[in-house]
Amino acid sequence: MNRTRIVALALAATAAALVPALGQGATAAEGTYLQDPAGGEKSMKSMWTKDEMHKVEGQLRFFPGVQYKTVTRPGPSGAPEFERKTGDPKTLAWQPSYEFGWTVSDSTLVKKALTTKEGRHPIVVHAVLRAPDRSKAGEVRRELRDRPATGREKVPGGKRIACDTGEYTVEWSVTRSGYGTVSGTLRWDSSCEQYRTAFTTGEGPR
Repeated sequence: MNRTRIVALALAATAAALVPALGQGATAAEGTYLQDPAGGEKSMKSMWTKDEMHKVEGQLRFFPGVQYKTVTRPGPSGAPEFERKTGDPKTLAWQPSYEFGWTVSDSTLVKKALTTKEGRHPIVVHAVLRAPDRSKAGEVRRELRDRPATGREKVPGGKRIACDTGEYTVEWSVTRSGYGTVSGTLRWDSSCEQYRTAFTTGEGPR
């Protein structure tokens, strides 16, 4: 086998590995997310109750969830018989999900000091996805009962968002009944250009 053919085979294998072959549907970049507040895993927005004895902290991770169907294409030049599956740019779309994080703390003796994170708590998580014209493009809300003082909950958005439809805004909140609510916003650009370009060149998503 000559060197050109070996290289072509390697390229074909690499391209195939970059696109998950899941029949007619596939999801790429599941681990890609935007976070509010920005920072590390433990970065949170927080608020104290008026008596400064109880604190609620919250965080949102927004997972755009790009989706597409796969098509079979011939292998690279030099080895066209080695077919590979790659994403079909015409089927690109988004299907967002939302992951909420929270922490509930209680001061034991001194205000804003000597805090504990104990007990079970009622937590309400809520997010609204607003289109560029401020209309509601999606919404999720869950009432979580008997949850630990520190936890996470991922909620599927349940709605597809078309590619390249502008910059969206996510409005979110985490509420601990009787304590208070922390909230925030983040921006998300719905452009699919990076995936469209990758599929066209045969390199797969990155």
